[in-house]
Amino acid sequence: MKDMDTMENWLQKAQVLNEALPYIQRFRGKIIVVKYGGSAMVDQELKQSVIRDVALLKLVGFRPIVVHGGGKEITKWVNKAGLETNFVNGLRVTDQDTMEIAEMVLNKINKGLVSMMEKLGVPAVGISGKDGSMLRVEKKLSKGKDIGYVGEIKEVNTDLLNKLLDNDFVPVVCPIGFDDEYHSYNINADDAACAIASAMGASKLAFLTDIEGVYLDPLNKDTLISEMTIPEAEEFLASGNVGGGMLPKLTNCVDAIKAGVSRVHILDGRIAHCLLLEFFTDRGVGTAIIGDSERRFYNE
Repeated sequence: MKDMDTMENWLQKAQVLNEALPYIQRFRGKIIVVKYGGSAMVDQELKQSVIRDVALLKLVGFRPIVVHGGGKEITKWVNKAGLETNFVNGLRVTDQDTMEIAEMVLNKINKGLVSMMEKLGVPAVGISGKDGSMLRVEKKLSKGKDIGYVGEIKEVNTDLLNKLLDNDFVPVVCPIGFDDEYHSYNINADDAACAIASAMGASKLAFLTDIEGVYLDPLNKDTLISEMTIPEAEEFLASGNVGGGMLPKLTNCVDAIKAGVSRVHILDGRIAHCLLLEFFTDRGVGTAIIGDSERRFYNE
């Protein structure tokens, strides 16, 4: 009986690998952008899970770029410095002192992620949007209100990213950019990931979040939407049923698809190995937003 159980486990593992094959074939050599944030950045086991996923994606032939945030850690250090944390319409008010702390914290997170990747034998390079003038910004206003050193991306220079990818490195990017006067600006990590994925012509953009995906009814967990086309997503946005942090995230998804990204995934980063489950299995675990010409399930 024990031998039969063992054989069954082996067969299940073989089936998983077989199911992954068409997805590996489809996206081998393609650029994917992973926006890393939420609980997966705080919980050490989840952090290891995400980095192992990215490492595996790299080792099977994908070309990943990681863009990370660090809002919770920034808030912690701002409070430790005795400064107030204020938000306007969901955006952090960033004065000069807060900007210095944000840049320090984001670079600390950045190098920590690089260390984890290197420990797995995957070469990685940590950069900010200032390196190679990658992210050029202008001041972002929140409904006409000045909120300090918060940047709106106006240009992405892809030269450095392409050089790193061509030389077999995984770029790990923290969302800090320059304006025309070379002042540093904090950038919303979702916005940075969307802009980078669009500029790089990524095949996939994945947002790791603290929710399961997009719900038709946020109060009903049975209404999770596994896939949406652009017309469906735009109709959903216009319905007024999208609120909170999902509104800008879903808008970013639509913008990325229109800019040429093949498909965008909203995933629950609290689920271990959510990237592998979404990318390599027939039904995935989150919500996929796809272009009109795309099919989600390649081995149907």
